[in-house]
Amino acid sequence: MSEEKIYLIKNDHGEYLTVERTAPWWNSPVGTAVRNIDVALAWAEKYGGHIVTFVEEPKKVVLTKEQAEIVERAHSGKFPAASIAFYGDDDEEPLMNAYVNGYTVAKEKKYNVKVPHTKEVWYYKSGDTDLLTIFPADKELRGKFTESEIEHYGLQDCEKEEVTDDEQ
Repeated sequence: MSEEKIYLIKNDHGEYLTVERTAPWWNSPVGTAVRNIDVALAWAEKYGGHIVTFVEEPKKVVLTKEQAEIVERAHSGKFPAASIAFYGDDDEEPLMNAYVNGYTVAKEKKYNVKVPHTKEVWYYKSGDTDLLTIFPADKELRGKFTESEIEHYGLQDCEKEEVTDDEQ
């Protein structure tokens, strides 16, 4: 998480201090932001306001699909920390950060899988159960397999090439 802070000066009427070369004034929707706490303190004292601190929003944690399910279970449960401790693995910190700061689910890598002992023959899926082969000139015609699908079809020992984002 970033610790960079930005400071503004606000008065009791909810207006922000705007400081320019001509003269400072109070403006309700907009103010002058500074990164130096000493400058902010000096302005607050000189112009009669108080400091408002803005902190950068923390980055969302990238989780696997399984980890995301644990965090969702924690959100719907009565004791979130206990749920994460019970269902999570040994490293609970990313799950706790995801619970507090939000998360995104990592895109599962996909692969084209080559038929062994051939020059350019590739596997592809036909429906949910059938595994067929094809000799495509175009990579678009090849199957795109996840790691779990490669395991399911018993293709672990086959040559594979990762499908890039522009091919997905």
